[in-house]
Amino acid sequence: MIFAKSCASLILLAAMFSLAFTAERPNILYIMSDDHAAHALSCYGSKINKTPNLDRLAKEGMLFENCFCTNSICGPSRAVILTGKYSHKNGFLNNGNTFDGAQPHLAKHLQKAGYKTAVIGKWHLKTTPTGFDHYEVLLGQGPYFNPKFKTPGGVVAHKGYTTDVITDRALAWLKENGKKKQPFFLMYHHKAPHANWETVEPYTSQFAKQEIPVPEDFFDDYAGRADAVKLSKLKVGPYQFNLHYKRLGKSWEEATKGAKNPRLWQYQRYLRDYLGCIQSVDTNVGRVLDYLDAAGLAENTIVVYTSDQGFFLGDHGLYDKRFMYEESIRMPLLVRWKGHVPAGKKADAMVANLDFAPTLLDAAGVDVQSLLGADKMQGASFLPVLKTGKTPKDWRTSYYYRFYERGYGIGAMLGVRTNTHKLIRFEYGDGERCELYDLDNDPAEMKNLYAKPEFAQVRKKLEAELLRLKKHYGDTKPIQ
Repeated sequence: MIFAKSCASLILLAAMFSLAFTAERPNILYIMSDDHAAHALSCYGSKINKTPNLDRLAKEGMLFENCFCTNSICGPSRAVILTGKYSHKNGFLNNGNTFDGAQPHLAKHLQKAGYKTAVIGKWHLKTTPTGFDHYEVLLGQGPYFNPKFKTPGGVVAHKGYTTDVITDRALAWLKENGKKKQPFFLMYHHKAPHANWETVEPYTSQFAKQEIPVPEDFFDDYAGRADAVKLSKLKVGPYQFNLHYKRLGKSWEEATKGAKNPRLWQYQRYLRDYLGCIQSVDTNVGRVLDYLDAAGLAENTIVVYTSDQGFFLGDHGLYDKRFMYEESIRMPLLVRWKGHVPAGKKADAMVANLDFAPTLLDAAGVDVQSLLGADKMQGASFLPVLKTGKTPKDWRTSYYYRFYERGYGIGAMLGVRTNTHKLIRFEYGDGERCELYDLDNDPAEMKNLYAKPEFAQVRKKLEAELLRLKKHYGDTKPIQ
């Protein structure tokens, strides 16, 4: 009897300890937009718009100045973020693939660790979400108006502007689950500002009469660049208009009639719509941050804001992503965790979307080391960076990029970026296929130095590093 009572006491004590541990662990609110360029946030120095609510996260948390995408396209980036593995390891190389939901990933690990998990908004991985106690995800890309969501109970239709609706659904879930003792992990994903950049008031009028500054390299003539860039259809101009502005019911010639420079006319049209979509995201993120404050959840909730990759805003005359140029691969990353992350701090450590899962698991108290390995998670936890803003001595000094999708006149590419240089190798075209840039002296990447004799040693080192990283990450696909 005494033994039974002792066992009962021990079980009760263990249960109490477990509940206490659960209560102490942070909630995690992961906010992601689609195609939000870092240089379209005022906290990143934007010259074209203001994002006060997102800036609030930068002021109250940490801004990462060097966060990069390992495969700059929507679905593959999302798969990397979930699994902590490169595309060739998680199986989702391009948007034509289907995500293998049976594999281990961030939500499953947190669910196993006792977290209540949910994903609301854009999913874009084709399969039904796994590892989530609740999901409400857009069907495919999803429209900007009157969206339909796939849910555990079937498809549910909603009326309204999709950015607002996604926030409404996220708030509804938070109000039901946020105040419980069980910690939560919510992935709150916006469609905006992905094409076709449709807006509602007041965002439609906000930039309607504003003359958006044009990038200095808008009229890049692509001299010295690879064929993949020269032949790309992803240029601001008629192709972009005909693909994304069918709703206007006009041809390119009709729409630009009377314009002094049709491409500049298209740039203004595109940016005004794009920025309007971003303002809708900023406003809605503000709604969620206000709720966290009002509900007393702000103190123990890690809030992350990022995008699935970068985006060209007329830089080099381009729009979209895919290429390994800075505007495409650089992701905004803001992290607020009151009492743990120093407010207003900027970190220059080179991090990647590959690192998100290990870092969040580490912050949640999960044993990350047991989840890392060649066939497991390949990223690294940057929790030490979050706590201080300082870069550990053994942190990476280069990162590996590989893009697989073919289309829009471009093909696959891979490369390596260090703190000072970048090497890109394109797998398409009959002419020059390699580009090398000195990022210190040419941050806009305008001068291809690959064939310059004085950069032969730099090129040799970068090519060796590219092969080292390729081997390190188990990428066995040959370089063309």
